[in-house]
Amino acid sequence: MAKLEVKDLTLAYGKTTVIDAMSFRVNKGGMLGLIGPNGSGKSTLIKAISHVITPRSGRVILDGKDISGIQRSKLARLLAVVPQTPILPSSFSAFEIVLMGRNPHLGLLRYESENDMEITYGAMERTATLPFAERRIGELSGGEIQRTVIARALAQQTEVILLDEPTANLDINHQLEILDLIKSLCTQNHLTVIITLHDLNLAAQYCDRLVLIKNGKLHAQGTPEQVITTDNIREVYGTDNCVYIHPINGRPTVLLQAGASRNGLVNGNNKSE
Repeated sequence: MAKLEVKDLTLAYGKTTVIDAMSFRVNKGGMLGLIGPNGSGKSTLIKAISHVITPRSGRVILDGKDISGIQRSKLARLLAVVPQTPILPSSFSAFEIVLMGRNPHLGLLRYESENDMEITYGAMERTATLPFAERRIGELSGGEIQRTVIARALAQQTEVILLDEPTANLDINHQLEILDLIKSLCTQNHLTVIITLHDLNLAAQYCDRLVLIKNGKLHAQGTPEQVITTDNIREVYGTDNCVYIHPINGRPTVLLQAGASRNGLVNGNNKSE
């Protein structure tokens, strides 16, 4: 059972502290969202949880074990990462990229078996990437590439997937497509997911729990209803806002006040009609 816990984690680049004594946890099948302004430390957290960078202090615990004590080859069979901007060889086909997800399960000098091929095809079918399996990465759209990278993570057959802004630079249709897929992986495959998101409304609609970060420190954590509040958004983002209840699913929805309306001005007057 994959339960992941971040415990008193402090991260730094040189003398600059990026994440300060942060703690949270996510249980099996849960989808936890990391939210906060640009530069708040969300992507750095993903790097630490995946053991790309070493904490100054604190621990990342997976199923009761500190990840620093887990061999990287074994960790790759437990935890997969979907980066914000994946670097992929443009001449490789989508199928070849997804097949790379089987690498952690291959022994030294071992080639992919029929079972590895079946798992790869299954991951591509699950992510609707089979129709362009033979197309080169350089020929794919942003949404197709993102689905391909998620398929690669699924082919790894891990219990945890970390996603860093998987909807960045996608239109709203592809954003919903990607998040619907990720959510279904949680509910149907019982995967544990940690995802960074900029869009507060998408985070509120899809995540079970949220961690709100301000200047590298934990500002709030809990359910979307507990975290997405008018006061929290104003305190962290410094913007006027109104939080309403979504009429269909009851999740919090953020409406921002922009332009002249922030000063109560409409058409140059001090009062609205």
